[in-house]
Amino acid sequence: MIVPMKKVSLIIAGEKKAKALKELQRLGMLHIEITEGSGEKLNELRGQITLLEKALYIAVSKKKTEQKELNASDALAVAKEIISLDEERSALQGEQIALNTELERLKGWGDFDPGTVTALIEKDIDVSFYEMPKAEYNSLGESIKTVKLEQTKSSVKCLIIKSHAEGEDEIISSLSVYKLNLPHESTEKMRQRVSELQEKVESIEEKITDCAVYSQAMKNAVKVCEKDVEFETYATGMEDETLSENGEKSISVAYFKGYIEAENLNKLKEAAKKNSWGLVAEDPCAEDDVPTKLKNNKFVSLIYPLTDFLGAVPGYFEYDISGWFLAFILIFFGIIFGDGGYGLFICAVAGIPIIKNLISKKPVPPAFLLIGLFGLSTVLWGTLTCTWFGLSAEQIPQWLQKLSIPVISNVYEDKIWYPFWTEGQAGLTTAQNLQIFCFTLALVQLTIAHIKGFVRNKGSLKMLGDIGSVLQLFGIYYLVLSLVVNPEVFSFSVIIGGIPVGTVSLALIGAGFLLSFVFSNYEGSIVKSILSSLTNIVSVLLGVVNVFSDIVSYIRLWAVGLAGAAIAATVNELAGPLLGNFLFMIIAIVLLVFGHGLNMILNVLSVIVHGIRLNTLEFSSHLDMSWSGHKFNPFKEQID
Repeated sequence: MIVPMKKVSLIIAGEKKAKALKELQRLGMLHIEITEGSGEKLNELRGQITLLEKALYIAVSKKKTEQKELNASDALAVAKEIISLDEERSALQGEQIALNTELERLKGWGDFDPGTVTALIEKDIDVSFYEMPKAEYNSLGESIKTVKLEQTKSSVKCLIIKSHAEGEDEIISSLSVYKLNLPHESTEKMRQRVSELQEKVESIEEKITDCAVYSQAMKNAVKVCEKDVEFETYATGMEDETLSENGEKSISVAYFKGYIEAENLNKLKEAAKKNSWGLVAEDPCAEDDVPTKLKNNKFVSLIYPLTDFLGAVPGYFEYDISGWFLAFILIFFGIIFGDGGYGLFICAVAGIPIIKNLISKKPVPPAFLLIGLFGLSTVLWGTLTCTWFGLSAEQIPQWLQKLSIPVISNVYEDKIWYPFWTEGQAGLTTAQNLQIFCFTLALVQLTIAHIKGFVRNKGSLKMLGDIGSVLQLFGIYYLVLSLVVNPEVFSFSVIIGGIPVGTVSLALIGAGFLLSFVFSNYEGSIVKSILSSLTNIVSVLLGVVNVFSDIVSYIRLWAVGLAGAAIAATVNELAGPLLGNFLFMIIAIVLLVFGHGLNMILNVLSVIVHGIRLNTLEFSSHLDMSWSGHKFNPFKEQID
């Protein structure tokens, strides 16, 4: 359920803001509605968080199993040291790159010492280094003095000794040459410097590694800083007023709004009385941005790791569908994965940490329990449909075949099932039975949504709009079976027990549409409700189409499950022939592990894309839910 909240306004003396916040922090019950603060201290704290997170990012690759404790201020000093070391390392590596680039440029010229060239120039021997095409070098003749340094098939590196004869510069400039710019120091010194730099870099990395033992301490320091930021945000973000008493004495007061669980309001009242705070408490209204806190039993709470991962929080005035979300996502997961063998693997993956925690008498994280439930759901669906490791029905033991339900079992996939009302004239395949199951899931889940709406609107004529939506669902359900599954079995001329099912389904659609049209927008006046529907007539008409598409959307469960089964069977077919040969057995095993592993990864993505969508979109849209909420986050002291 969604925990009831009270909106409270607190008024405190301006000079006692800090003391009041410390008391509220100690109480740990109030969600404060202040999102922005100001001031140098706040900016400094945010800078410290940035610094710590940057240091953690640097140290994460060096993280050691051994961890040492530090207080927040010492952890901040370590973070500054890590960043300083990293900056020094970056500068050294930049110099290394520059030197290596220079060495790469001089690579084809051999060992180079610019001092030698300078000495020659001082003795009036003008030398330069050039690279030119081989043909041009050969055309120089004897008019220009050269020393060949290196020759390839297409080019020549050489030293030209200039005599400053007439026309010499013109000849050289007319050539397609590359003139080598002399380095600032010899290649030997550059290599030595690169080596020295590398030693310094390695020394710095050792120091960073030594600092990595304080990674957890720095994470804790981040949490401390975040709490300080929260405190400072509230302290500087409060509204301040200066009141005058009898036109003489001025009194400074601060005030803010927040939310508290209704059951804790009396505790806050006692604290307000004790500390001389002004307190006003009232029920929140639809215009208020009320935080949401969910409270469910331990089983239903297993869905929280998934909804937290998705960031899905219902609004305060919306529904808590945690139980229904868990129930249907388990069904959807089982159908999408579809293979009992995969389910056993998932159970094993979840079971190992669960057993380890139980043996060590530690609490089991809910995420592992949820994964275990997903595995059990998959095993159950695999058992019902006789789907195991992508094997064909003939390869599965008889006792497993007998556990399956015939109408949806792979053992009977070639059999036609004849409903009693067709008198053997038209039948359904196993695939069609699975489609019917998916559409029935849609009918059940979407009907639950409108029943919840009916309960909420009980006592108001608006509940007739929910009844109309349910009637439309049932009528359109039969329409979907006729148009999508089998028009012969689900014909509009079918009569069962004297009831013309097709005619009744159309009547349900018409009656449901009429009730929804008249009462879905009811807010005390039927006339206004009808006028509202007329104003939005296009949306109202599209609503009927949306109901059809929402039901049809559930066929994705069957389609994705079918695709996964086809991939598993294909992997087995590819690896099967290799298993008979000892030399190729390793290849076959690798192929099986890779193929089935990839298939499971694709199935996980399918659950996220398709299974979760049916809960957060189709189901939620019929509940008029937008998941617009944010979590209840009371202001409280740091908890290690």
